[in-house]
Amino acid sequence: MIAIPALLVIGVLVAIFVGYNIGGSSTGVAFGPVVGSRIVGKAVAAGIFTAFAFGGGWTIGRNVITTMSEGIVPESQFTLTASIIVLFFAGGGLLVSNFFGVPSSTSMTAVGAIAGLGVATNSLDEQVMFTIVAAWIIAPFVAVCTGLVIGRYLYPHLDARFSFTRFQTHLIHIDRSRRIPLPTLNQQAEPRDALGGLIVVLIACYNAFSAGASNAANAIAPLVGNGSITPSQGILLAIAAIGLGGFTIARRTLDTIGEGLTDLPILAAMIVSLVGATIITCLSYLGIPASLAVSMTSCIIGLGWGRSSRAVTLSEATSTALEKRGPNAIDAVLKKEEAERPELSADAILAESGVTNGDHGPARSPTVDELATGEADDRVEQAEAERASVEVPKIGEESPEELLAETPVLFDRVATGRVVFLWLLTPIISTTGSYAVFVLFF
Repeated sequence: MIAIPALLVIGVLVAIFVGYNIGGSSTGVAFGPVVGSRIVGKAVAAGIFTAFAFGGGWTIGRNVITTMSEGIVPESQFTLTASIIVLFFAGGGLLVSNFFGVPSSTSMTAVGAIAGLGVATNSLDEQVMFTIVAAWIIAPFVAVCTGLVIGRYLYPHLDARFSFTRFQTHLIHIDRSRRIPLPTLNQQAEPRDALGGLIVVLIACYNAFSAGASNAANAIAPLVGNGSITPSQGILLAIAAIGLGGFTIARRTLDTIGEGLTDLPILAAMIVSLVGATIITCLSYLGIPASLAVSMTSCIIGLGWGRSSRAVTLSEATSTALEKRGPNAIDAVLKKEEAERPELSADAILAESGVTNGDHGPARSPTVDELATGEADDRVEQAEAERASVEVPKIGEESPEELLAETPVLFDRVATGRVVFLWLLTPIISTTGSYAVFVLFF
């Protein structure tokens, strides 16, 4: 019988703990819209998420494992004891953020713990670390800009043409009446519903792929670095732990339809997921660990700002263009903006472009949370009838009232400040904690 070192057992258990928490949070974010619109159930969502996360980890996720296991610090620094400490602080960062109810950046926290080891032992590769930090700055900026362009020029047109149905039973379910259970399409679903449901599922699968590519390394990179396990063994271990979290604690996040997505219209949730997953997949291919949560939240902010900016044209927003109209025109526009123009806010995503709802303000697409609770059934039917004749107003023609958020707050400055603060705090805690332990005790 082969004796397994006790430290290795502890290291594997800590890695499982980290992966378990990653699966619990990532499954809800990736498949919240899918479960909320009753396309699939929670168990099927967890299974699909695990499969595609494995695909992401097994393919381009290896590049991230290489960076984190031997790029930031040399492999020789990852002794079993050092690996356990690094994983401990990565898990500790998750614990802090989960305590405050904020989805944390596991990648930033894990990289911070490794950087603390590198600084303490004077073995940090500064060039690699600079590349990673630069990517952490550029990725949210790209997400904001992409969301802004989509929100200003594309989102109103997409919102006027697409609707999403909440089914009484799941769109895709397992038919157990046959000898071999097989996935079956809901017979009540129209072809349009089936196509829309398929798009939502595919985007969720892509999101799961990017989550696996980026996050698998966070759970097992130190153990791979010291040679205790191979990259392939590490990926299997990490995905197994992530899948376990998806089938257990992720049920709670799926009940609330994903942290940060409950008040988003399902179309916006799909766009945010698509943009965030693309950014993280590209960075993972380059071997750069980055945060999916940060990219998605940045896209939400950009999408809302772009949507609300449709109240004015670019020419009206520039003083040069106004000066050509004369001082009277300048005064007129400024007075109009002060009296009517809404504050640029991501809340504007929740307003329907150009569709009115009688005396009750602008109609809008149902949010993911409303689809999950059944509160949107009447609105879905009404919106489908109105979309056939709606014309999206040109930029500058929409009244400010149509862009004001009269529904649950999506982008709250206080809440956003708390999220950003914790995103900065958790990697700082992991870095300083790791550094202090290695300096004082090693």
